[in-house]
Amino acid sequence: MAIDKIQSESINLADNFAFTGTVTGAGGANTPYFEAYQSSAQSGISSGTTTKITFNTERFDTAGNYDHSTNYRFTPQTAGKYFVYAGATIGTDGGYDAYSFQLHIYKNGSSYVKQADLVNPSYSISTKSLNIFANIDFNGSSDYVEIFARTVAGSTVYIDAGLTTGSFGAYKIIE
Repeated sequence: MAIDKIQSESINLADNFAFTGTVTGAGGANTPYFEAYQSSAQSGISSGTTTKITFNTERFDTAGNYDHSTNYRFTPQTAGKYFVYAGATIGTDGGYDAYSFQLHIYKNGSSYVKQADLVNPSYSISTKSLNIFANIDFNGSSDYVEIFARTVAGSTVYIDAGLTTGSFGAYKIIE
């Protein structure tokens, strides 16, 4: 077929399809979702102790699935895959004496994923900010996630507070 034949028979798609204004099977919402932070620091934590972070202030919680007052855990009631994230700033009360920092996402009471930063003990530091994230499948009824931290230092440890020093959140991934 010659090029001029193809060009003369080109189709104007706009003339052949009508848009009704309804599209199915596309898009969606990333709900439920939540995000929380600590309003006050957790202090006096013993070195080497794995401690749940008490993210007690919600920025938003579209379905009320985050417990910000008792268990500090997210239990979505909609099954699916979720992007879960957290960040925390951890420090020591004794100055430059910390050499191991960890941040964990726990699922159903067990460590699911861990972010660790080890520092040469000869060059210990006093504070560290860690971030962690994971895609996690939830059953929509009983699965839950929490955030824990662990630091090894020569003194007691604190977990800083405030929206700018750490947060915990999750949202459903559109599948």
